[in-house]
Amino acid sequence: MVISTLCRSCGQHMDIRDGKPFVRPKHATRLASPGKPPVQHPSTGNTPRPVKKAGPGLLRKFFHRERPPRMIDCFHCNHLFGVVSEAQSSQCPKCGGYISLRDYVIDHAWRRQIQTRGDVKILKDGSIIGVKVQCHHLTVLGKLVAPVDCSGVLCIRSHGKIVGNVTCGELRVERGARVEFQGDVHAQSAYIDGDVKVQLTCTGTITLEKKAHLQGLARAGSLVMKSGAKHTGLMDVVSPETAG
Repeated sequence: MVISTLCRSCGQHMDIRDGKPFVRPKHATRLASPGKPPVQHPSTGNTPRPVKKAGPGLLRKFFHRERPPRMIDCFHCNHLFGVVSEAQSSQCPKCGGYISLRDYVIDHAWRRQIQTRGDVKILKDGSIIGVKVQCHHLTVLGKLVAPVDCSGVLCIRSHGKIVGNVTCGELRVERGARVEFQGDVHAQSAYIDGDVKVQLTCTGTITLEKKAHLQGLARAGSLVMKSGAKHTGLMDVVSPETAG
């Protein structure tokens, strides 16, 4: 009644037919040889078309627009050039100087010099005392006792004194702020809505809002004074070339 068995000596598997052993054949798998590619005739219209890569969808293009490059000026040679908005550092193409584009948020007493073309923000509990600040935009909510070289907007929203000379693109003193500049201030334009004591030279326009009180000598290319604004001191309105 035996159908199959194993040899005790070599372990070979055998089938039993009519009382006689037969070795069971082994099955092997072979890979088919690659055939010739099918011939495509122009008349059949089966010519493969190039596959187009899928680009970003319409919503992705709308919500993730590329930011335009920003313009920065070199610390060493004042050369103006453009960099991508996401860059963290750059190199001046004219003199080869290194330029940091790092942003700073100051929430404690800071005692080291800052030299960057990124933005600096001094929080309410932060302070910068006795060191020079070079940056793009500077926002002051805390204490600043240092000279400033700001290529963008210097925005002041706090009370106090600023010691040292200040150079900026635009000076903004927000409503309710009271600040005294103990050095000379040079700006391209100025917007004042608080109480300011300053010796200001502005190549562009000085705008005094209705809550503004400007004290000191001011030279500007033009003056815009809203109803209710006050100025104590000498105001010299000259041509932009003379103001610079």
